Amino acid sequence: MEYVRVPLLSVHWTRQAFLHWPYPPALLQRFLPPPLEVDVFEGQAWVSLTPFLMSSTKVLGVPMPWGTFPETNLRTYVRRTGGPSGVWFFSLDVTHPAMLAARLVGIPYALGHLSVEGRGRTCRYAGRRGRDGPGYELEVRTDERIEAPHLLDTWLTDRFHVYSTSAGRLWRTPAAHEPWPLFRGTLVRSEESLLAAAGLPEPAAYPLVHTSPGVGPVRLGFARRG
Repeated sequence: MEYVRVPLLSVHWTRQAFLHWPYPPALLQRFLPPPLEVDVFEGQAWVSLTPFLMSSTKVLGVPMPWGTFPETNLRTYVRRTGGPSGVWFFSLDVTHPAMLAARLVGIPYALGHLSVEGRGRTCRYAGRRGRDGPGYELEVRTDERIEAPHLLDTWLTDRFHVYSTSAGRLWRTPAAHEPWPLFRGTLVRSEESLLAAAGLPEPAAYPLVHTSPGVGPVRLGFARRG
C-alpha cells in the first residue's frame, strides 16, 4: 500500500458488497490497454461487481455537499511490469455529479439512479445508468465474519491502485486504507445487465460473495503517469 500524504479525496466506503466471478484470463486481456496485463490468482482471472455507499466525502479536506451517496463499480484486476498491481474499471455508476471529474484521467464514471437499503443482515442494492441504460437489483445477506481471510479473499479486496487511460496515456491513482473487515455473503436475489453492457459474457459460475461494514477514511491521491 502506497502512503498518500495529501489526499485529493477522503471518504468512507460503507455497506459494501462484493460479487466476484471467475473469467478466462485471455478473454479479459482483450479489454486492457498495454502495458497492463490481467492479474490472476492460481491461473484464474476475476471480475467483481461492488455496490456501496460513499460517506464523509471530502475534497482536499473540504466536506463535499451531499457527501453521502451510493456508487457501484464493475472491475477486474491488473498488473504491469515494474509497477504495483491494481484494478481496472469497466464502469462506475454514481449519483453525485462531482465524481464525473475523474473522467479527466479516464476513470469511466457515469451518472445513474442508485439506492442502498439495509434491513438487519440483508442489504438491497439497485441502480440504473441514465434513464434507459443497464442496471441491477441485488439482495445480499451478510453471514459469518471471516476471521482468517484466505489469500483469495484479500487478493480480491485489498487493492490500492486504480489504472486508467486518457489522451493516450496510462494513469495510476493510489488509494490508502486499512484492510477490509470481511464477512461471507449470500446472494439472495440478482438481476443485472452491467456485465453484458461492458461486453462480458454471462458468468459460467455462481459468484463468490463478500460483504463489509466498510473502511475509512480512504485516502485517494492524485493521479500520476502509470
